[in-house]
Amino acid sequence: MSLGVAQHFQLEENLMQISPVTVFSRSLAQLSAMLDKTGTAPQLLAARLHPDMLPFAQQVRAAVSFSLRGCCPLAGLDVADFSAAASLQEQIAQTMRYLKDIPAERFDGPPERLCRDRAGFADIALPADDYLNLYILPNFYFHFGMAYAIARSQGAAIGKGDFDGYHAYAPGFSFETPAAS
Repeated sequence: MSLGVAQHFQLEENLMQISPVTVFSRSLAQLSAMLDKTGTAPQLLAARLHPDMLPFAQQVRAAVSFSLRGCCPLAGLDVADFSAAASLQEQIAQTMRYLKDIPAERFDGPPERLCRDRAGFADIALPADDYLNLYILPNFYFHFGMAYAIARSQGAAIGKGDFDGYHAYAPGFSFETPAAS
């Protein structure tokens, strides 16, 4: 039996609460900035880490999709789909605009309300807190991380700071090369 996130933490009202829109908007902005640096050459868009894994373009689209598959059900909305956008950047931009326009009060509701989705071939129904924290966020960051890893494997000049927006390292820095004294 799985314990819900709310059962693991006894939080006071308004303690450690952050809107899913805030989380996804920031990460989608990082993904967009990463795409600005990597470009969208056909070779990169088709690159994969392994033959049975999604290519770069689909990893990006999956990450964007998970932001909508998370926020829309939590807000009581049908899941929006911007996958027909002309480019990855346009899909991200449309998604960010859509998420920004969801009123914050749409996310109010009991944490035990069920959210449903399809996980591979499995139909799932999870309490809202578990749905976001144990299903949507890990999947969003999985696909974002795979896109990052594919770009790096193709020689893109990006680093951890391009992924999280916080880390900064000197040009040429490597954990593998000892620092000069």
